[in-house]
Amino acid sequence: MIKVKRVYEAAETTDGLRFLVERLWPRGIRKTDLKIDEWLKDIGPSHDLRRWFAHDPKKWDDFRKRYFAELDSRPEIWKPLLTAAHHGTVTLIYSSREPDYNNAVALKEYLEEKIK
Repeated sequence: MIKVKRVYEAAETTDGLRFLVERLWPRGIRKTDLKIDEWLKDIGPSHDLRRWFAHDPKKWDDFRKRYFAELDSRPEIWKPLLTAAHHGTVTLIYSSREPDYNNAVALKEYLEEKIK
């Protein structure tokens, strides 16, 4: 099972393995305070794509296509998440204020499609 959760929400035992899936460290959080198993910095969208998208819902479909193309070109960065999801719950941690249009939601969709 793959879940998504905002970085500012408390960690729970039901989260399973927790992976920060952002290129940039979240503001206002010390590295020692964030309960994650790993920071997958390279799995986040490229800087150019992230800046272009800027969490604009009107760009969501194009963002997903472009982000999925980036992920397709680098399977070594997402395959470990797929393996972990086969063995238990994985929670993708994101920092955006936007709960529906962010890279973790897109990544979850991408990974779930790969699981099928």
